[in-house]
Amino acid sequence: MQRKILLASAALFLFSSASAFSAQERAFTLKEAVAAALRDNPEIRAFHESVSAGEEDIGNARSMLFPRISVEEGFMRTTNPTLAFSAKLDQQRFSSSDFAINNLNHPAPINDFQTAFSVEQPLFVRKALVGLDMAKKEHAAKVEDFSRKEEEVAFETIKAYLGAMTASEFVSVAEKGVDDANEHKRIAELRYGTKLGLYSDVLRADTGLSEAQERLVSARKNYEVAKRALGLILGMDGEAGTTGGLPEFPLRDIDYYEKASLSRKDVRSLEMRYENARRNVDLAQADWFPTFGVGASYQLDDHSMPFGSEGNSWTVQAYLKWNVFDWAIRRYESAKARHMAAATNEYLSGLKKSVAFRIHEAYLGVEEARKNMELASSAAKTAEEGERLVRDRYENSLSPVVDLLDAQLSLDNARADNVMKKNGYLTAIANLSYQSGTILKDFGIE
Repeated sequence: MQRKILLASAALFLFSSASAFSAQERAFTLKEAVAAALRDNPEIRAFHESVSAGEEDIGNARSMLFPRISVEEGFMRTTNPTLAFSAKLDQQRFSSSDFAINNLNHPAPINDFQTAFSVEQPLFVRKALVGLDMAKKEHAAKVEDFSRKEEEVAFETIKAYLGAMTASEFVSVAEKGVDDANEHKRIAELRYGTKLGLYSDVLRADTGLSEAQERLVSARKNYEVAKRALGLILGMDGEAGTTGGLPEFPLRDIDYYEKASLSRKDVRSLEMRYENARRNVDLAQADWFPTFGVGASYQLDDHSMPFGSEGNSWTVQAYLKWNVFDWAIRRYESAKARHMAAATNEYLSGLKKSVAFRIHEAYLGVEEARKNMELASSAAKTAEEGERLVRDRYENSLSPVVDLLDAQLSLDNARADNVMKKNGYLTAIANLSYQSGTILKDFGIE
């Protein structure tokens, strides 16, 4: 009785553990998986925060054109004749006795609490205007970088999704291998039992079964890892399963991909940065222009307390500042900016050539993968027929068991290779879409 209770408790524990484990796994279609990755992938979320941080740089640059308002409180105690004279005037406590020669030359110590409210409004600052335009352009380039990161994560998600589906098919292939190995062992035991076969055939068949079971164990482990890898890229803590099969993987003419690649997100981003590099020349030359603006201040003075108002006054002013000589700094900065712009242009030219090469390479890769898939499918069918013929010959004592085991191994390899080649073909199409920058559009994810 006690043993039954223990067995029931163990079964309940295993069932609960299995339920808890399976509850962590959620199945996705391919589009759902990509959508989840674009929402929850840590790299995407981090990049989004980086783009938001870059947007704040626009506000920083714009703030250079806004008015500046300041409040200042100062204190002075002095016997300096000039300062004492002006302090009393500011405090509006000046009297006729202060004109006495002795009081002018040797004034008594005087305190002055000075409160100033001031505002300054730049009207024209060339450097700030250029900087604001460059900040906007840099943010736009960062947005393009973010879009390219989304395409990268989408491609990695598709590869992980195909990897999980391929691992699942490998499990099915391994299970078929175990079933075939069991059948071979059954035939060997049946022949041995009827005195038509050798016991060594049974042992060889049993060894083949053990090897098939080992492959099944590895395939199941790889499937669990593949689901975990998919969950990782989706930003999940557990596993992610696949469901619903695969959508159509569209393949178009190479002209479509070459044309689309000209506006690939990272190409557009570098084009914007090239424009900014050229604007750096304007930024370096901005000091050739004068800056001017207006300002106003309101001042309170008191000899006895902070923020006191014995005397008050106001000032309105306009200013113009022109740096006419800076020891050729602007010339060197301008030359440096031109070199940097030229370097960025070379990087841009190299990137465009690299993209064109990648498109051509990926398109040829698709064609190669398609032909290999067709050959692998044909090889799998041939291996199945070959295994069937050898099995029939073995059952009729026309072939040794080693031929049957070799045929089974070839069949297992052909089945696995067929699965791999299908995965390779679909991955090659996804890679072509990624290289051209059309992956979200091609898979209907936009």
